[in-house]
This record gives sequence, structure tokens and C-alpha cells, in this order.
Amino acid sequence: MSLQQTITKLIFKLPNSMLVRMAGGKPVVINGRTLEPQLQMVAWNGRNAPPLSTLPAEVVQVATRDQLNMLAAKPEPGVAIEDFTIPGPDKNLIPVRLYRPDEQEPAHPLMVYYHMGGGVIGDLDTCNAFCSIIASVAKCPVLSVDYRLAPPHKFPAGIDDALEAYEWALRNAGKYGAPAGVAAVGGDSMGGNFSAIVAQEMKRQDKPIPAMQLLIYPAVDLVEEFPSRKDFAGTFSLSTDTMNWFMEQYLPEGFDMSDRLLSPGQTGDLSDLPPALVITAGHDPLVDEGDDYALRLGRAGVYVKHKRYDTLAHAFTAFTDFSPGSRKACVEIAEMVRDMYGRL
Repeated sequence: MSLQQTITKLIFKLPNSMLVRMAGGKPVVINGRTLEPQLQMVAWNGRNAPPLSTLPAEVVQVATRDQLNMLAAKPEPGVAIEDFTIPGPDKNLIPVRLYRPDEQEPAHPLMVYYHMGGGVIGDLDTCNAFCSIIASVAKCPVLSVDYRLAPPHKFPAGIDDALEAYEWALRNAGKYGAPAGVAAVGGDSMGGNFSAIVAQEMKRQDKPIPAMQLLIYPAVDLVEEFPSRKDFAGTFSLSTDTMNWFMEQYLPEGFDMSDRLLSPGQTGDLSDLPPALVITAGHDPLVDEGDDYALRLGRAGVYVKHKRYDTLAHAFTAFTDFSPGSRKACVEIAEMVRDMYGRL
């Protein structure tokens, strides 16, 4: 661990009142929701950084990877981790990372997990700690997918990889001690988008739908103007400006934002989809659309468990090392996955 990392970790352990004084002097409160002091501190430290939309995509990719790695937690003990590749579309190879807990429940399906990043940033390390938490607590294997990123690989490359990885998991889950021919899907932000799309697409194609879908602060609708897009337009760690920049990199020019492989929230009929665990963050431009999607799934007769963490920000699954609320939430989410598996 570098000296900078050591100092950073010590700062985050200061009393909450001191962190707030250091980070602007008063709590960040929007719509009655108070941001956790540790997250407020990170936001304050980065307040003078240039907007991502002013930088080349390759610079953003390197910078965000370095920042997340500096703040990343270590994987959970008792989880074996293996990197390999699986066949992808057009004879490409998809890098994946498999997590297997020492104590695995044979009845619990393998979960295919897609990381966050707007289709532009992120990799297997982005969700490394969180995937190990899911494996450890839910007692299931987790397959994390390093799908292709824009701008070199624009839509639909990423979602094509996501679909291919899910179908590969169906064929191979039994090799890893999980039920054969079954898999769950999960992801955060763009990964939540991919998970919702995989669930819908399998239904449309009359193929085996996921055992469950874990949607964490998912981006599900790029058409509707939900109020939170304005209320939290300038918040840490995702701004509306950054979201728009992501889509500029991710989509071909003139693309239809209502396309079912981009905006699953635009799908009218949500019946007969897999059981869903929908998690949202209180300080997030995406919070309203995630809350709305959970409500619509339930109205369509889908079993849904929904929880919003009001003190947390977008991307909190990557903040478990320095944010007590994020760590607690991630463990709770993994417990909810385990409980939902118990219903299958």
C-alpha cells in the first residue's frame, strides 16, 4: 500500500463530524437525503477535477481505473478467484473472472455479473470486492464479465457480450458446482441495464430466463425525464453531464434511445420476467428510474424486493473499503440474494 493510500484510509476513519467540517462545513442534503460523510469527503476532494466530458475517453478510462484501484477493498477471504476467457460473438474472446466460495450451496445458481461504467469505463477489478462478497455471503459462484467497451466498441458490442456470457453460463454452470442449465444475472449501473435487458431478451427469444435479476442503481430508461436526473444532476459520483457523455461514446450517431436493447424501461409488458432484487442509491440521477422499474415489475406480477439506500451515492459497490454504509449495504444485498435463492 502506498503512502497516499495509507493517509487516505486514515482520513476516512476520522469522526463523521470532522469529515463534514473538512468537506465543506455542512452535510450534503438533497430531497431530505443526507450523503454519508465519507462519500462527501471524496466528492469534496474531487470538486476541482475537470468534467469527464472534457477529456478523451482513453484518459478517462485510465484515470478512473487508477482512482478506483486506490480506493478498492480486498476480496473476501474464503473465495477462490480464477481469470480465464470464454467464447464471444464473432470469434472474440471475453475475459471473465470466476469467484467460488469455500462453502458453496449446491442449489444456488451461478450469477453472471456485469460491472458499471456507462459502457465506456470499468473492468473486472471495478467490481472485484463486491463479486467476492456476493460469492461469500450468497454461497454461489459468480462469473464477472469484462465486456467490450466504447468508443472502440460501440453499441451493441457490450450487450452482445453480455448475452453471450449468460448463455455460456447456462451451458457451463454445472462445471462449477451450481445447478446445470440455470444462471442468474446481476450488475450495477450499466451492468444493471445489461441484466434487465438479458432477462427481457431471453423472454422474447423464448430461451431460459435468469433464475433472478439483481439490478443495482440500474440505468433502465434513456427516454423518460425522471425528476432525479435534475435533482441530482451535479452529484457525486455520477452527474447528468457524465451520463450524456457516456452515451455519446457508447451509441452510434442518431441511435433510437427507446431501443429495447438500450432502454429496458421502455418495454410495456414486464410480466413473466424473473424475480428481481432492485437496489437504488439516494444520491443518484438514476434513483427515480430504478424505483419506478421496481414498482412496474411488481405491478406486472413479478416478485420484487426493492431497497433504496438514501445516504449512499451511485457506484457505492466500489466504495466498500472506505465507506461504512457502502460496505454494510453490499453485505445486505448479498444476503438478499441468498434469501431470494432460497425462494427458488
